[in-house]
Amino acid sequence: MRKAVGDTLVGMAISKFSQPQFNPYGDDAPVPEDEGGAWPAPRASGPLSATLRLPGSKSLTNRELVLAALADGPSLLRAPLRSRDSALMIGALRSLGTSIVEVAGDSDYGPDLLVTPAELGGGFVDCGLAGTVMRFIPTVAALALGPVAFDGDAASYRRPMRTTIDALRALGVEVSDDGRGTLPFTIFGTGSVQGGELEIDASASSQFVSGLLLAAPRFTRGLTLRHVGGTLPSLAHIDMTIAALAARGVTIENPEPGLWIVQPSPISALDVDIEPDLSNAGPFLAAALVAGGSVTVTGWPQHTTQVGARMADILESMGGEVAFTPTGAGLGNLTVTGTGAIHGITLDESSELAPTVAAVAALADSETVLTGIAHLRGHETDRLAALATEINALGGDVTETDDGLVIRPASLQGGTWHSYEDHRMATAGAIIGLAIDGVKVDDIGTTAKTLPQFAELWTDVLRTPQQRIETIEIL
Repeated sequence: MRKAVGDTLVGMAISKFSQPQFNPYGDDAPVPEDEGGAWPAPRASGPLSATLRLPGSKSLTNRELVLAALADGPSLLRAPLRSRDSALMIGALRSLGTSIVEVAGDSDYGPDLLVTPAELGGGFVDCGLAGTVMRFIPTVAALALGPVAFDGDAASYRRPMRTTIDALRALGVEVSDDGRGTLPFTIFGTGSVQGGELEIDASASSQFVSGLLLAAPRFTRGLTLRHVGGTLPSLAHIDMTIAALAARGVTIENPEPGLWIVQPSPISALDVDIEPDLSNAGPFLAAALVAGGSVTVTGWPQHTTQVGARMADILESMGGEVAFTPTGAGLGNLTVTGTGAIHGITLDESSELAPTVAAVAALADSETVLTGIAHLRGHETDRLAALATEINALGGDVTETDDGLVIRPASLQGGTWHSYEDHRMATAGAIIGLAIDGVKVDDIGTTAKTLPQFAELWTDVLRTPQQRIETIEIL
C-alpha cells in the first residue's frame, strides 16, 4: 500500500512537467533567441550617486524559517526576504502543518513573519528551482508523520539530489524516487528519525550538509556527520547554518574539517532580525566600478556569516574604493566608488559571487582567474558554462577550466544575454549592459527568485543626480 501511495504521488509530480526538458548545453539543443521578451539592459549615462537598502538575505531567511518550524515555540522573523525562493519555503512548511502568519513590521519590503511550530504531517512540496527548499525540507519531512511528495520546476530535475536521498535512506527513512536520484520523489515520514553516524559526499553542494544539520537536533540520537569525497564548497554557508543553530541554543562540535557532531536538543524559539542580502548587493556595488561614481548600501552588518560580505574586498582589489561608515547597533553603510579603472584578479572560492565577479572581469584591463567553483555547475544552471557562453557570445574571451574560469580582456558588443532561469546570470548581464550598448537580458523576471524588485532598483540606481532632482520637481 505504501509503495502504491508513493508511486501515485511521484506520478502526479512527473505529470506536472511532462514536456521534454530543455538542456541549454546539449549539442542538439541550441540556446533559443527571445528578442521579443528581452529586457534592454540600461547603459549608464554618467557617474552614479545612489543609496539603497536591500531586502533580507535569502540564505538567512530560509534557514530561520526551517529552524522556527522545528523550534519549541513561536518565532518572529523581522524583515525577511519576500521572493520566490522564500515563498516556496513558506509554502513547503505550511504544507507540513507549520503556521506562518504575516504581521506588521518596519521593513520597506513587506511584513514580518510569525512562525508557530505544529505537529508535522504529510503533504506536497513544490521546490520550484530553490536549492534550499529541495535540500533542507526533506530532512524536515522525515520528521513528519505521513508521506511528503517533492517536485519542482522542469529545470530542478537537473540539480543533484542523490546525496540527500541516500543520506535519508542511510538514516532509515524510506524514499521513493524510482532510482533517479533527482526530483520528483516521495519521503515516507514516521514522525521521528533515529540519527546516529552518517557519511556523505557533499562536494556538489554545502546545502547537503546544512540540510542535515538544521534538523539533526530533533533526531532521537542526534547526528555525527562526516563529509567524504572531494573538496567541500561554500564552507561559509555551513558556518551560517551553525551560527543560526547556536543562536537557538544548539551546539555543534566541529572537531576536525568535514566532521560535525550534533547532540539531540531542543531548538529554542527566537525572534530574529534578518540581515539584508549581501550577495544581492553585489551587482549594485559593482555598478559603481563599471559606471563610475558611488553606490552605498545601508544596513550593512559589521559582522556576518554571509559570503556576500566578500564583495567589498573583491571590488577593492579590482580597482574600486571602499568605505564603511558605522551607524550603530552593529550596522553601517558600505560605499563603493569607481576610480575609472577595472583590474583583473585571481580569486579562489568566490561561490555565488562568481557571476558578478565574472561580469566585471569581462570589462577589466587584465586577466581574471577564478578557481574553486566547480560546484557552480550544479546550481540553477551550469554557471561556468553559461558565463563562458554568454560573455564569449558578446565578443569576450573566456575559457572554462575544471573548477573555474579564465577571463581575458576583449572588446564586447551588444546582443542577447541568456539567463538560463538563473537569477545571478540575469544580473550579470545587467552589469555588462552598463558599459556596452545593445545588451538584452532574455528573462530579467528570473531575478524574482531572490530579488523581485531588481529591475526597478537597478533603474533607480542608474538615475543621475540631475534626474533625481527633475523627478522631485515633477512630483
